[in-house]
Amino acid sequence: MDTITYKGNREWKIRVAALMLLDAVNIFFSYLFALVLRFEFHLDAIPREFIDGFAQFLPVWILATVAVFWVCRLYHSIWSQVSVAELEMIVLTYVVLLPVYLLIIWIGGVKLPRSCYVMGIILNFCGTCVVRFGYRMARILVRQVGPGRDEKGKRIMVIGAGNAGQMVIKELHASVRIRGRVCCVIDDNPNKRNRIIEGVLIAGNRHDIVRLAEKCRITHIIFAIPTATAEERTAILNICKETGCKLQTIPGIYQLVNNEVSVTKLRDVDITDLLGREQVQVNNDEILDSIAGKVVLVTGGGGSIGSELCRQIAKAGPQKLVIFDIYENNAYAIQQELKRSHPELDMTALIGSVRNTNRINYVMRTYHPDIVFHAAAHKHVPLMEDSPNEAIKNNVIGTYKTAQAAACCGVKKFVLISTDKAVNPTNIMGASKRLCEMVVQMMDRQTPTTSFVAVRFGNVLGSNGSVIPLFKQQIAEGGPVTVTDKRIIRYFMTIPEAVSLVLQASYYAKGGEIFVLDMGDPVKIDDMARNLIRLSGYKPDVDIKIVYTGLRPGEKLFEELLMDEEGMKETENKLIHIGCPIEMDDGWFRAQLHELDEASKEESDRICELVSRIVPTYRYQKKKEEMYI
Repeated sequence: MDTITYKGNREWKIRVAALMLLDAVNIFFSYLFALVLRFEFHLDAIPREFIDGFAQFLPVWILATVAVFWVCRLYHSIWSQVSVAELEMIVLTYVVLLPVYLLIIWIGGVKLPRSCYVMGIILNFCGTCVVRFGYRMARILVRQVGPGRDEKGKRIMVIGAGNAGQMVIKELHASVRIRGRVCCVIDDNPNKRNRIIEGVLIAGNRHDIVRLAEKCRITHIIFAIPTATAEERTAILNICKETGCKLQTIPGIYQLVNNEVSVTKLRDVDITDLLGREQVQVNNDEILDSIAGKVVLVTGGGGSIGSELCRQIAKAGPQKLVIFDIYENNAYAIQQELKRSHPELDMTALIGSVRNTNRINYVMRTYHPDIVFHAAAHKHVPLMEDSPNEAIKNNVIGTYKTAQAAACCGVKKFVLISTDKAVNPTNIMGASKRLCEMVVQMMDRQTPTTSFVAVRFGNVLGSNGSVIPLFKQQIAEGGPVTVTDKRIIRYFMTIPEAVSLVLQASYYAKGGEIFVLDMGDPVKIDDMARNLIRLSGYKPDVDIKIVYTGLRPGEKLFEELLMDEEGMKETENKLIHIGCPIEMDDGWFRAQLHELDEASKEESDRICELVSRIVPTYRYQKKKEEMYI
């Protein structure tokens, strides 16, 4: 037995011994009080035979009671968390005790007045409850009104007086790790106004949040309405962020279903909670069924999108998952994560570049994937503006080589991860992704055995290189937060939404489509920065400055999801649309790809001009040195 286990057992034995002693004292005084009460508190009126009977009967009574308590496991509960379940256990224990008591009386004879037995059992039951629940109540009292509580502890407002809110309040009352007091509860149901939940007043509705936060000196707000719609959630949280309090929320409705709502599940309210758009819904069963039993290859499997693809694919039970990435640290991280979460998964993590023809052909020939998700790409707009040839080598030629290898090895479906920056691109990264879409559509026409499709979506919140991690870092450093232009707007989606769209596309794919997500209304980057500052407990332009730096090379004020000539077709999922393929000369396009390949290898300074010939909608800015040639 190790030291920690020994100490734990020793402490438990001490607690049990103390509780047994308290029970013995409780029994003694319960029956003594019953006897004194029987003779109306006149001690000299108690007959000698009852005093002798009390002395003879009590030790047997105590031993029997403690033995039954032990058998019924009343000594195994955690004092600080006793609840209705423990009360039910106490009631059942006394149901068991009753025949035991009758047996003792029958064998030993009547030693006390019969009324003493009845009154003694009632008092003993009440004392047992007081002993069990008294410790927890004392802890709660100390936490609520203890010295220095309000000065040093958190002052908490809970939004939502439903089951989730009640569970959170109960957890906060019981927790020893959190120094905090729930001062008030907010709920929009008028029938709950001025009622009490877990000892806390339901003080108002959403319109009272700012007033009550100031009146009660609230420092933390917990949003505990997992059933709220995205619009309701956004509306309430937008009010909450005006208080300057730290905001936290429970993850979602599934926490209620699994009975997992607790303070350990709380997370900080993030910018995703303020998007005001419902999550994209997909038919997971049919999608996962289409992947189950298949060999799946994910290129760029260690990246933000690629790793989430691997996580969701692993849940579907594929025959084999092959993770392919050039960055060994990323590949190792997702490999180790999936080993822990899915030990049954047949998985291989490979290092290599999609630009390496022999390597990608070897991977396809060796593992014969049924489905390929192609997420490997350079995606950082300003960096690619300074290294345009690398964008062509990796994004365009890498995609072409991977697609050719997939076609040669009989892959059933090839899904390209694209971006809204491919539409009327103003930067080389977006233009390179448009070329990738053209590659996919050309390959689909030339390879009837393989369905080649692309999935186009906007900015992904929290992905590597996205704006949110940058803003958070700048806020953590005390600012300033840098926004390129006050007018700039973007479409946003979460990583799980992006991956759901990709998986849905793989299910719908017939060949040649470009799938596009209806992402709702775009978001101003300036508003996002200000909201993130408020969510962090600061005031924009007061505590944290916002600085406008001007548009970066190749950056648009707004993004588009479809080109005019692509049109729009709906799918069964009303939030997912299909852009129609654009006709082009495949022979001419292959020749242009060859020229691009050669030019990028030679580090040509004319690469952007060559791309603009192939992608007429690409509007690039000539460098100053080019303008004077």
